[in-house]
Amino acid sequence: ECPSGVVNEETFKEIYSQFFPQGDSTTYAHFLFNAFDTDHNGAVSFEDFIKGLSILLRGTVQEKLNWAFNLYDINKDGYITKEEMLDIMKAIYDMMGKCTYPVLKEDAPRQHVETFFQKMDKNKDGVVTIDEFIESCQKVSNDSKRTLLLFSS
Repeated sequence: ECPSGVVNEETFKEIYSQFFPQGDSTTYAHFLFNAFDTDHNGAVSFEDFIKGLSILLRGTVQEKLNWAFNLYDINKDGYITKEEMLDIMKAIYDMMGKCTYPVLKEDAPRQHVETFFQKMDKNKDGVVTIDEFIESCQKVSNDSKRTLLLFSS
């Protein structure tokens, strides 16, 4: 698809949409493109893409969480706001399409955002910092490991 080794956002969206034919993936693909376009030059090189995939597939937990935080921090100000998370959640629901089972309620994205902030926004200031994000994700991971150990004993 990209013989030059570089992809612009429109081509990235076209390629990404093939993975989600039942929904509209353009908004989520936009956010994903921006996460891979680390130098913000409007293009994702093969090297940029491989670096991102390498983090996602083989990176440390810290590196993966930093990458995910960067994806959610749409305006790159160091905070995830409810508005940013709502934009991400709506994009995910749009990408899933209207043919999900069970049928999703209209307010499902907002409910997910509220749940996210209840768990992540430790000091209740209305934003999630990288430290809050990492601490909360690691706690969930540790709790899941403990639960698995209980059930496997």
